[in-house]
Amino acid sequence: MTSTVRGAGAWLGRAWTSPGHERNTVLMMCKSALAATVAWWIAHDLLHAKSPAFAPFSAVLIMNVTVYQSVWQAVRYTGAVTVGVAVQAVLGFLIGPDLFVFPLVALIALAVGQWPVLGEQRSQVATAAFFAFSTYATASTLPQRAENLAEIVVLVLIGCGLGVLVNTCVAPPLRYRGAEQGLRSLACEIESLLSDMAQGLRHQDVSEERTRAWAAAGERAHRSVAQARAALDTAQNSLPFNPRRLLPAHRKYLTFHRYRRVLNAMERAVYQLVSLTRSLHQWRESEETYTYTPVLRAYADFASSLQDIAGTLSRLDADVLESQAEQVCRQSATAQRALKDVLDAAQEHRLPLADPSRPYGVLIVEATRLMEEFQYTGDTLRTTAAGPE
Repeated sequence: MTSTVRGAGAWLGRAWTSPGHERNTVLMMCKSALAATVAWWIAHDLLHAKSPAFAPFSAVLIMNVTVYQSVWQAVRYTGAVTVGVAVQAVLGFLIGPDLFVFPLVALIALAVGQWPVLGEQRSQVATAAFFAFSTYATASTLPQRAENLAEIVVLVLIGCGLGVLVNTCVAPPLRYRGAEQGLRSLACEIESLLSDMAQGLRHQDVSEERTRAWAAAGERAHRSVAQARAALDTAQNSLPFNPRRLLPAHRKYLTFHRYRRVLNAMERAVYQLVSLTRSLHQWRESEETYTYTPVLRAYADFASSLQDIAGTLSRLDADVLESQAEQVCRQSATAQRALKDVLDAAQEHRLPLADPSRPYGVLIVEATRLMEEFQYTGDTLRTTAAGPE
């Protein structure tokens, strides 16, 4: 119990002192509570609705991490509820509220709920139809039944409208920092893998345990690519309908196309690294002695130079992007010289690059490709820092 309280206190402390997931969660909870409270007040106290809970429920349901997503969820949810109510209205007025009508309502609502246009709100068609059946069955006259069904749609419109309004006007989320964080996390994974590879190659340690660790690190980096892409998509979706994008302080963050190109280059670099670690792991048993020590050391220096670039990317910050882009370009020049040393050492020591049973050919090929991707990343960052597209 004490550890739980301590953990909750630490979580609240992070939410209070620094921006991040915790603060975003608290903000979203507060905004949802505000929208739900206003929606309940309008539905219960002003309209005296028979089912006032529809309004706050709708307000909370469509509250999302971006204004754009909230608008789309509101449209889809309202459409799903309207269709569900319409199914009950048509069957109810044509046949009646008898029990044998309910299976028909359920079947039609569930069938319509398969409509892909409604997205993740498709299940709400059946839910709305069931609530509408209950409301319809409890009314005694046709005008009362029609009024009750219409009330459901009106309450949903009120709730969705308030949810979108609160999300738009109260600290609307602008997630460009999330895009940076996704790239930074990916760069950290790449930096860690390159650091361990450099150390292992420098000491000719390509044991099974170490190559397995490299393969696991490559898989973690691969997962980080998906997380970084999701963060970038969220950042892109936070721009439409967001009034904060009009403020001068945020105008330089209104495009993510070059960040996306940086991510694509880093993703390709991850694929090269995964391929490299897989090859080293597969050939570990057949390569009993590494007699080309100078080449491996040169390769370790090359991996270390790429590690420095990944380290700079792990601190990516739009506010100092220009200086970071210049640093990456300088580090890329150093990495190019390290790559030349690898190629020179391979030629000098007659590395068996054409032997498919040895790992050296793949080492050289992947080194060249890795250098291309890191060079492209630096060039893209420098173009991004130079000004808007």
